[in-house]
Amino acid sequence: METCPTNPLLRGVRVLDLSRLLPGPFCSLYLAQLGADVIKIEEPGGDYARASAELFEQVNRGKRSITLDLRQSDDVARFKALVAEADVVLESFRPGVMDKLGCGYDTLKRINPRLVYAALTGYGQTGPYRDRAGHDVNYLAIAGVLDQIGAHGGPPAMSNLQIADLAGGALTCAIGILAALFGARASGVGSFVDVGMADGSAALQVMALAALRQHGAALPRGCDVFTGALPNYAIYRCRDGRHLAIGALEPKFFRALLTGIAPALPGWVNRVVARKLAPRPTGAPSAAPDDPQAAARAKLQPFGKTTTDPRDARRMLAPLRWLLTLLFLTRPRDAWVELLEAADACVTPVLTLGEALDNAQLRARGMVLDDGGKPAFNLPIFFDNACATHGPSPALGADNDGVLGTLAQTMR
Repeated sequence: METCPTNPLLRGVRVLDLSRLLPGPFCSLYLAQLGADVIKIEEPGGDYARASAELFEQVNRGKRSITLDLRQSDDVARFKALVAEADVVLESFRPGVMDKLGCGYDTLKRINPRLVYAALTGYGQTGPYRDRAGHDVNYLAIAGVLDQIGAHGGPPAMSNLQIADLAGGALTCAIGILAALFGARASGVGSFVDVGMADGSAALQVMALAALRQHGAALPRGCDVFTGALPNYAIYRCRDGRHLAIGALEPKFFRALLTGIAPALPGWVNRVVARKLAPRPTGAPSAAPDDPQAAARAKLQPFGKTTTDPRDARRMLAPLRWLLTLLFLTRPRDAWVELLEAADACVTPVLTLGEALDNAQLRARGMVLDDGGKPAFNLPIFFDNACATHGPSPALGADNDGVLGTLAQTMR
């Protein structure tokens, strides 16, 4: 991988990363790609994720690795010496573990008052669940997210995107670290950053919470605007077994969709659609441009059916869903993509990951990197005066001599 030729934005920031597996390392990966010097501190046996080499290599690119056993007093002393010169400590142990090792925040901030100490855990440092074990699916379940995912009438569904680990945890923690670093630079005083993945996942539920506030409860799976209530915001199977994603939510996009598929519709259907899309008669009431409730109703009346409840929209628009379901089964996916490409109707093919890696848009954005002949993703943030830094993932203890050797000289 190429090294960024410009000065990275986090140049000079040193991160001591004690975290393992996925959430913490993904958080520090972003910091490393932004230019921070991330030193991955592993037990002599290494991060558990090393057993899955492809996973480990993805989330630990561009970091250094040293081995310390914090159950040994000599290694605790080495760690504290590193803390004295560090900007950030990141750990993902259960609450209280670092205190038992003599390396808790209260101890470390006396060594380095400007230290940013980030603890990334499942349920945070407080509350009745703080000591419980868990994984992504558990945090999503507790946060109410899992109940929102799945088909209408079916059970909650699993996702291969670890929403709690990555969005609720890793990225939330990265934001907290960057904010605390900014504060430390301004005040000279560091912070304890407490991030719980269940908390972060709960906070992502903007649309579900909006429904609860409006209707008194989150809507059942498949019954909200973005989970399948509307036939114009849905996924459809095509003749070849592939799928189309339809996002024609606003009336203008819905009209564009119907206009785009018109050549494939029987004549009688086109006549019905034309009547439904006819302009309002002169003098017909229209929504004021600053009326948010009217705008919300407009989103739920693509066929002239007015309601503020997506559950009613699902029932009233069932004939349209039936029509579109049958229609999209008449042609292969790519034929529909070609037909609708110029319609500007928010229609895209559902790609496999392999197809996405070859997608012209992701390639044009520089999102796909060559990592020793294997694909990797770039940092999805682009700056006009800096670029992401990249490097290979480290072998276990690869930097013991460089980091600990130098440290030994200063500790004499």
